[in-house]
Amino acid sequence: MSYAFPAQLHLPAVTIADGEVLLPGSKSISNRTLLLAALSDGVTLVKNLLKSDDTDVMLAALATLGVQIDSLQDNNYRVHGCGGDFPVKEATLFLGNAGTAFRPLTAALALQNGRYMLDGVARMRERPIGDLVDGLNAVGANITYTQNFGFPPLFISPFNANFVANSESVKVRGDVSSQFLSALLMALPLLKRNITVEVEGELISKPYVDITINLMGRFGVNVKRQDWRAFSVEKGAKYSSIGEVHVEGDASSASYFLAAGVLGARAVKVIGVGKSSIQGDVKFADALAAMGATISMGEDWISASLMPGKKLAAIDADFNHIPDAAMTIGVLALFAKGTTTIRNIASWRVKETDRIAAMAAELRKVGATVEEGADYIRITPPASLTPNAVIHTYDDHRMAMCFSLVCLGDVPITIDDPKCVAKTFPTYFEEFRKIVS
Repeated sequence: MSYAFPAQLHLPAVTIADGEVLLPGSKSISNRTLLLAALSDGVTLVKNLLKSDDTDVMLAALATLGVQIDSLQDNNYRVHGCGGDFPVKEATLFLGNAGTAFRPLTAALALQNGRYMLDGVARMRERPIGDLVDGLNAVGANITYTQNFGFPPLFISPFNANFVANSESVKVRGDVSSQFLSALLMALPLLKRNITVEVEGELISKPYVDITINLMGRFGVNVKRQDWRAFSVEKGAKYSSIGEVHVEGDASSASYFLAAGVLGARAVKVIGVGKSSIQGDVKFADALAAMGATISMGEDWISASLMPGKKLAAIDADFNHIPDAAMTIGVLALFAKGTTTIRNIASWRVKETDRIAAMAAELRKVGATVEEGADYIRITPPASLTPNAVIHTYDDHRMAMCFSLVCLGDVPITIDDPKCVAKTFPTYFEEFRKIVS
């Protein structure tokens, strides 16, 4: 299904948010599950897959690589696994700006006996991948850069099965993107020998690595972890279908609606994530509570509100573990009493855009005083929000979604290029309109 978007979206001033939202499937779980199902022996029914640009990229790439995927009703797909060996041995893949497709596919294809060209949009060519490539080449992969060293596009030649590694471990930096580690871990069973992945520096976004380990376990591969410093998979481990996987709701997307519940005088409940979630972004609810919100949570739902007459409190916190949801805190800071500091978010610099610079620029448009550093942003709210600001979104879905919340300050706002939300949540603005008034 395709969605029509205007060049600009004008959101009127509102003060009320109330209702329930059924969340779409998690992007992180969706793309990992598709790849693991494709690498498995057997057939896997994937239910509630996220329908978005990023998952479309992964589906198209797997189909190009010869994996049979049947599209069923209600966002369900049947994936016929290839047992770790992609049928197509020569292909060119265009992967857009989907990091959850580009990084894991790089690792999986690097251990195949094929020739593959991987490329993406201009921004993807600016997102570093050298640490992942170095780790893969250290175990026998043959990956070269076709333009700028350390960045896509990449050309992958057949894996050198006779390669003799210098050691039984491979190192990867943990402070740029956790996707490098996740990609290596998902590819380890294809290596068919004992290798330990050692993390250099502080590992960011640990909850996303947890998602990877959890899903690998569901497909029969257990990862041994030593205090977030070393990871290994037993020689001979292989992926096997478990028949059916249900993709839980997207916890990052939940953050916008929970924040709306806090700003909108009543309460908003999201359905699809809760106490049983494997996603770290459910911890966003803890950040809301620290700001003074009232949070309730069940196994697969969360609700958020703010007591009448109460004002949000500013916070100073480390958001290394949930950098995506931290953007929503940046907008909530406009409504808080005092100055909010969001720390340890250097990874924002290498996301879909430089999110620290982008957030600072757009928050200033609505009146905030903003200080930005290499790995932090500090936000002091204005006495009153500036109405009719036009928010540039930088082709970044999260910029569009988090700044939509500004209209709950009883000021109209305009979102440039709203179609960028199609990356992860094509129907976001439809769902948002249903709960605000």
